[in-house]
Amino acid sequence: MRTLKRLIFLVLVGVCLFVGWLAYQVNTPVRLPAVPYEFSIKPGSSLKSVAKQLTDAGVLSDAWSFVLLSRVMGLASSLKAGDYEIATDTSPLQLLERITRGDINQSEIRFIEGWTFSQLRQALDEHPAVRHDTRNLSGKEILQLIGASETAAEGLFFPDTYFFARGSSDIAILKRAYRAMQNHLSNAWAERAVNLPLTDPYQALILASIVEKETGRESDRSMVAGVFVNRLRSSMLLQTDPTVIYGLGERFDGNLRKKDLLTDQEYNTYTRRGLPPTPIAMPGLASIQAALNPAKTDALYFVSKGNGESHFSNNLADHNRAVSKYQKRLTQ
Repeated sequence: MRTLKRLIFLVLVGVCLFVGWLAYQVNTPVRLPAVPYEFSIKPGSSLKSVAKQLTDAGVLSDAWSFVLLSRVMGLASSLKAGDYEIATDTSPLQLLERITRGDINQSEIRFIEGWTFSQLRQALDEHPAVRHDTRNLSGKEILQLIGASETAAEGLFFPDTYFFARGSSDIAILKRAYRAMQNHLSNAWAERAVNLPLTDPYQALILASIVEKETGRESDRSMVAGVFVNRLRSSMLLQTDPTVIYGLGERFDGNLRKKDLLTDQEYNTYTRRGLPPTPIAMPGLASIQAALNPAKTDALYFVSKGNGESHFSNNLADHNRAVSKYQKRLTQ
């Protein structure tokens, strides 16, 4: 009986010592090779492999206590892949909580209002944290991968800042940007003004892209949209330079000439009535809303004042006077 009591006592002492040692181990700050220390957990990594990775790096004193802690807390299968950054005074317990909570470092990429699809792709291709799965794909192939029904990629992606884990595929980022544009466009279409000369949301997107490229000041946005809506209603030529420039593509050298305005091509709104076949850039939300809720105006013309603002006119005579006042005409 005395032997049994002694054995139980020794077991209890051992358990207490072990629990105390484990508590000390999991709450003592880890050793960092650098401050801050960055490491990555690859998708599909096991708890043991992560513990070994951190032990080999000198962060953890041993792998098995970290594994034991994970299992005791029921977190052994809850690791989240991604990039992590830890600073001083981080304990193994806090580290475990971070990598099972998925408290990862996020990279970011920004798509700018008015960018073309080519500029968007260049930003993706040059981003060091992006996995480049679309680099050799055409625009149509990319649209198929993200589940888009459109055949032209221009203007379909919403300009915004997107956060992502290092190593994320550019396909995933493009899919998010496409869905964001679809959501914003759908919501704006549902709240559009009555009797607009637009048959569907895609036409609204085309008009919004023109407004985006033509607007220098936020305060002018709805008026610019109003001018184009009035022209569409009257079957007038839109006569907007940004569409011509877009149609010229790499042939545009920075100087739009009169012959460019007279040479017919599918994006030349000086020679063809109505909207061009596709958007010419990524419009922001303000341009989408302006296109679908334009200012109520009689203006049919506008010209840049040279300071970012535009002057609006109701008739050609007034417009010509404004052009003489504010701008020099295009060179031959």
